[in-house]
Amino acid sequence: MDKKICIVTGANAGIGKQAACQIAKEGYHVIMACRNKERGKTALDEIKKANPSSSIELQIVDLGLRESVVNFVKEFNSKYERLDVLVHNAAIFNVTQKVRKETAEGIETLWATNHLGPVLMTQLLQKNLEKSDNGRIITIASKGLLAKPRLKVNLDDPEFLSNRFNVVNAYYQSKLAQIIYTLWLSQNFKDTNITANCIRVTAVKIDISRHPDLSAFMKWVYSIKAKNSISPEDMAKIYTDLAVSSKYNNISGKYFDEHSDMVTMPKYCIDKDNIKAVMELTKKYIPEIGEV
Repeated sequence: MDKKICIVTGANAGIGKQAACQIAKEGYHVIMACRNKERGKTALDEIKKANPSSSIELQIVDLGLRESVVNFVKEFNSKYERLDVLVHNAAIFNVTQKVRKETAEGIETLWATNHLGPVLMTQLLQKNLEKSDNGRIITIASKGLLAKPRLKVNLDDPEFLSNRFNVVNAYYQSKLAQIIYTLWLSQNFKDTNITANCIRVTAVKIDISRHPDLSAFMKWVYSIKAKNSISPEDMAKIYTDLAVSSKYNNISGKYFDEHSDMVTMPKYCIDKDNIKAVMELTKKYIPEIGEV
């Protein structure tokens, strides 16, 4: 394929959908990597209807399942050799979740989906990214980490097997791990054509209808929060900028906010010992990532 190729995970709604649409408008061929086939097909149809000339397709993947990620990459490789941009947008975070849940493969769902899945997918697609003139990996964290300055990745119990489960801590733990992974990637790919950067997502307006389990109080909280939140379209602009702009050709290991400004990473994440420890933990789940 002559067009540059981009994968956007979690592209069936919200920021991911808008990013897929915007990147396709830039002339890229976009693969929408979605867990739910029905929602993914609906989003694909809506994007094509709005932009009939878009080069875009749907592939199904559940990032929480190793088997699903492996099958996704096999399907991708059956069509394409090269990958230019990999956007790890997909994540799960249901504030109504009160108890710990496991995937069908026996791993805590947030740790599996938000951290391990992106790591495995990146590793399996590394050779494809190496074939790009300027392969780009984009990971996603959250501005909400500013409210959790003492949070760390629990190296002994990242899956809350012993500690009491807390969905907020589980989510932000996975986002700390993704920042650390971004720095690790930038160091490991420093002598290659591949860059890795992370986006700090701010408060974004959400579609309340997609969360029917929210209590009346939480719906009220989100309605108040929405007044100071940006739209998914606006948040997706930095995704698109990092994916397509030539000004980022040699930028790696950086953290960007919704205005495309570089911001400071949490001190915990930039500590070399912490990076080594978190990646050694990750390697226990994903031996393919090699030496850390």
